[in-house]
Amino acid sequence: MGYIEPAPIKDKENPFESMMSRFKIAAQHLGLNEETYNVLKSPDKQVIINIPITMDDGSIRVFEAYRVIHNNVLGPSKGGVRFDPNVNLDEVKALAAWMTWKCAVVDIPFGGAKGGICCNPRQMSSGEIERLTRAYTTSLFEVFGPDTDIPAPDMGTGQREMAWMMDQYSRNSGMTVNGVVTGKPGVLGGSAGRVEATGRGVMIAALSALEKLKINPYNSTVAVQGFGNVGSHAALLLEERGSKVVAISDISGAYYNKDGINIQQAVAYRLDNHGMLEGFAGAEKMDVADDLLTLPVDVLVPAAMEDVITMRNAEKIKAKLIVEGANGPTSARADDIISEKGIVVVPDILANAGGVTVSYFEWVQNRIGYKWTRERVNRRSDRIMRSAFENVYKTSIKYNVTMRIAAYIVAIDRVAKAYSYRGGF
Repeated sequence: MGYIEPAPIKDKENPFESMMSRFKIAAQHLGLNEETYNVLKSPDKQVIINIPITMDDGSIRVFEAYRVIHNNVLGPSKGGVRFDPNVNLDEVKALAAWMTWKCAVVDIPFGGAKGGICCNPRQMSSGEIERLTRAYTTSLFEVFGPDTDIPAPDMGTGQREMAWMMDQYSRNSGMTVNGVVTGKPGVLGGSAGRVEATGRGVMIAALSALEKLKINPYNSTVAVQGFGNVGSHAALLLEERGSKVVAISDISGAYYNKDGINIQQAVAYRLDNHGMLEGFAGAEKMDVADDLLTLPVDVLVPAAMEDVITMRNAEKIKAKLIVEGANGPTSARADDIISEKGIVVVPDILANAGGVTVSYFEWVQNRIGYKWTRERVNRRSDRIMRSAFENVYKTSIKYNVTMRIAAYIVAIDRVAKAYSYRGGF
């Protein structure tokens, strides 16, 4: 009998199953009754639509799109819309549930939702993307609303798409409705501080955790995987507070400098180089980009994609602290390995909740018709993030669980209590 190649380790997990495995553990610690468990694990609404769009060459293409509302017992559902060729229903369901827990863990009155369109915006013109965005908004006109479901930017979308969504919803409503989306341009009711809010929250979470670990930020080293909006702002803000960022990466590769990378220079270079770090002279390009994850640093910030820390590489992680800037960067099967190594993880639903916190502030400002200063936005979001971190940290000690499970316990407990007061049929 010939040699049989061993089955490869499966890196990618079903994101909804990954979320549910953590949900189950937290529910057991809380002693959640079966009725509430069944209600909270199931999405309230799943919408699948097919959108025919006229392309620039005159052809018609049909795009599959989704909007999943996981839960709205705490308030109107909230969540981004991603444009990506790999968007699928399981991913959107998982992200919608994560939004429920994320809003609850920082104690803001939103439920969780997520949306997505299966498309590749890099291969589409501005006109094609605009037509797709407006058609998506019109198709979901009965779902969206400032009191019901509030979209926001996500992977592949930004201020431009939010402006189109707000405008299309307003046209369909016959009046301007600023509060239907967040992440808008400032001139249309966007909030000061929103662009850097998620990265800023990652910075606050990292500094709070370093304090618990008794590591001086001025003596700490940081590696940031993903140099997009979240990663670049987190790196910039950590550098400003004394940390030495020794490695950064983007789609072009990973870049390392043991003496520390000048992040302001890296950000400026990326802006001048079509959004890419390729050719950046302030650091040496690493042979294998994923080796960034296993560098011997104090803080690792995965701020790129889901499932980058898996069973394949978890044993090699050398960081003392992982602060999850991305959604779901650590697979559920890698959790135990990371925990056994004594590595502290500030989980995604806490670490990157600065974005939805300032989205909430944007929505509040739209409702009252008054703009806050950047200083007020930052001060209030920092306070919420620090308070949420302390609450999760105390819960992890109380239940003798990881910060991840503690964050789920805090979030599920809040949503479960709200459900018990509101009740079902």
